[in-house]
Amino acid sequence: MEGMWDLIVVGAGPAGLTSAIYARRAGLSTLVLEKTMPGGQLLETPAIENFPGFPEPVSGAELMERVQRQAERLGAEIVLAEATGLSKEGDGWAVQAGRQVFRGRAVIVATGAHPKKLLAKGADKFVGRGLSYCATCDGFFFRDKTVLMVGAGDAALTEALFLANLCRKVYVLVRHPKDDPKAIRAAAALRERAMAHPRIEFVWNAVVEEVFGEGKVQGVVLRDLSTGETRDFPVDGVFVKIGYEPATGWVRGVVELTPAGYIRTDSWMRTAVPGVFAAGDVREPSERAAQAVVAAAEGALAALAAERFLKFGEGWYEHE
Repeated sequence: MEGMWDLIVVGAGPAGLTSAIYARRAGLSTLVLEKTMPGGQLLETPAIENFPGFPEPVSGAELMERVQRQAERLGAEIVLAEATGLSKEGDGWAVQAGRQVFRGRAVIVATGAHPKKLLAKGADKFVGRGLSYCATCDGFFFRDKTVLMVGAGDAALTEALFLANLCRKVYVLVRHPKDDPKAIRAAAALRERAMAHPRIEFVWNAVVEEVFGEGKVQGVVLRDLSTGETRDFPVDGVFVKIGYEPATGWVRGVVELTPAGYIRTDSWMRTAVPGVFAAGDVREPSERAAQAVVAAAEGALAALAAERFLKFGEGWYEHE
């Protein structure tokens, strides 16, 4: 593990592992650091039906195991260690991971972003059993069912409209009164489409107190924020879209972050700091979708950009 790597990839989700595959094919010595288990958020996805090359549904765990094996077969080294800091060191970079320091000529940040959790009694135990943080991942399993979408931003209403094409009924929970002009944070066009959809109904000024069921979700307990009264609200599934938290605390002050904490890059996944790239859900989410295939594509681009940077230097694009 000692010495200087050509490339250090931090994060072993679809973006990070794809970066490693492309980097090794370019002949770069490549180290991948992952704080828990390779696979990222996809490890929590029971079935994926929209990843190219898999005509039958595949679990997120199986898909990412295959990607990991591919990266390792090509020679990428994977080490379980949590990156805690990044600093410039000579012509390269030092990644701090607890008491360990890993050095590389370039770095790809692919640490992802985690959905903000629903802070309600019983919510954690029903993840994968009727509670989901990704409608495009799991919506198919609720065809002709009744579901609740928690959230009122762009992402929430986009997913509510997606679910409305599959489900019998979609309730959208808004924690503000209907007459509050800021109750729905989504863009006007999305709001109008959702309100006009015959299968979507809004539930105003309430929050989820509890998720309940026998083995799977059967309903939630809603608390009215005006009166404090609670009521049982039967649904077959709960989807939560109340924002994300990017894992960028360890690079704060090194690369440019958005106010929400995402890393700013250009279309080649380059940050404003030469030699540091970012890919996947950790990157500024403007005009991107949180999908495995998108993260993988960004990982490939980041590795290609890193390879060119290491070959030609900061002005590598002049050699295109």
